[in-house]
Amino acid sequence: MTTTIAAGAAPALTGARRRRALRWIVFSASVVILIGVVVTSLTIGTRAVSLTDVWNALVAPVAGNVDHLVIRELRVPRTVIGIMAGAALALVGAVIQGVTRNPIADPGLLGINAGASLAVVVAISALGISNPDGYIWFAFVGAAVAAVVVFVIGSSGRDGATPVKLALTGAAVMATATPLITLLLISDLDTLNQYRFWSVGSLAGRELATAGALWPFLVVGLVLALLLGRRLNLLALGDDVARGLGERPAVTHVLAALAVVVLAGTATALAGPIALVGLVVPHVARRITGPDYRWILAYCLTLGPILLLVADVIGRVLVAPAELEVGIVVAFIGAPMLIAIVRRARLAGM
Repeated sequence: MTTTIAAGAAPALTGARRRRALRWIVFSASVVILIGVVVTSLTIGTRAVSLTDVWNALVAPVAGNVDHLVIRELRVPRTVIGIMAGAALALVGAVIQGVTRNPIADPGLLGINAGASLAVVVAISALGISNPDGYIWFAFVGAAVAAVVVFVIGSSGRDGATPVKLALTGAAVMATATPLITLLLISDLDTLNQYRFWSVGSLAGRELATAGALWPFLVVGLVLALLLGRRLNLLALGDDVARGLGERPAVTHVLAALAVVVLAGTATALAGPIALVGLVVPHVARRITGPDYRWILAYCLTLGPILLLVADVIGRVLVAPAELEVGIVVAFIGAPMLIAIVRRARLAGM
């Protein structure tokens, strides 16, 4: 009998090793793709620059060289910010979906984008701040406050933070913030003109100083999110089952809330309220890795920046010499993916 059990366990073990090896291979391929996309982001745009010029601009810049100036002052900042914002948006989407057990959850659903937008509108209209680098902190604080409100209210009561309560609280925050934003915008044309460029999401017009100011928050958020992988796996089984396995759902909710606050605030401050990245990327990662959140979160680190940088490059060349904001391109790329996700979910439900 022992021999029979061992014979049955061997194929299962071999299958698990193959899946793990395949995950590592695909993850390594995604890293290589990300490197290629970064190089593409530095070379392709309204002004084409050779790889040699890119390398020289990075290691031995020549004063007065226009190509070197374009690389160092324009493309390097937007590429760095694209990597940071893409990773943050994808991770926050995965964490929110894991905590709420809602496959269509993202920062917009929980009212986080609405909170950031309201804070930016107030900064522009009341304080006269017109530079994107000037109101990044308002976006960060607005997103953080909205996330805290949603998780505090959604966690109240005997049942704690249920998916329905969190979604309803997020909808309430969004319903409260949206009319206030509209009221401020229609009463001040200058505020509307400044806000409309930020609201669609963009990587342009940011400086490396912005990334330098926000990278510590990103690191904290990344660490928190990646440490949640095992906890989210248990939480996916339901709170009661998770408790039976020794997990404390309340602790997971608190840690997830901290990760969401930091990551959502950082991403929104860096690039504006870009939609669909936090919704689509975790689904793509889940299709590759399966339901294990440890792998889903790891894949989000590469797939999020890939999607955002590819969209940014497309936006540069699609209507050259003008540009499309990355938020618009992401919407065009992400919308068909979202439709496919919904259709697949409906078929699964049938």
